[in-house]
Amino acid sequence: MTTTDFETSFTVNHTPREVFNAINNVRGWWSAEVEGRTDTLNAVFLYHYRDVHVCKMKITEFVPGKKVEWLVLHNYFNFISDQSEWQNTTIHFDITEKDGRTTLHFTHEGLVPQYECFDICFEAWTRYIQQSLHNLITTGKGQPNAKEESNSFYNQLVKEWS
Repeated sequence: MTTTDFETSFTVNHTPREVFNAINNVRGWWSAEVEGRTDTLNAVFLYHYRDVHVCKMKITEFVPGKKVEWLVLHNYFNFISDQSEWQNTTIHFDITEKDGRTTLHFTHEGLVPQYECFDICFEAWTRYIQQSLHNLITTGKGQPNAKEESNSFYNQLVKEWS
């Protein structure tokens, strides 16, 4: 069976624990614009990139050295008409080890080619996972979005989601 959910993976010469720790350092590879804990089961955190993307995630699985899973509780993109596209989708980070090498398999379950955001999200997730997270693991430095000043749009959206 073939899936149409977005998937990407890579293998590194690092331990599963190192890969797991890097995944949970969300500010180190995705964005410095993350509020809340990103390293605990059931934690909820917020992400935003300017007025382009805002989302609220809940960590629903957290198995050290093996798996992290996020549920998208709320999401907003300024470039699509159907704001429900990411709603209730699940982001999986699955970690496996073989012969001293660790593979990270990333799946955004529910992010499918039929979605208006798919092409942009495909490019963004590929860059964040294949470059930024990979580099955080292998060199200690990712390429996350920089910290920005909060804006009123973001503050209003977060207030609505509370």
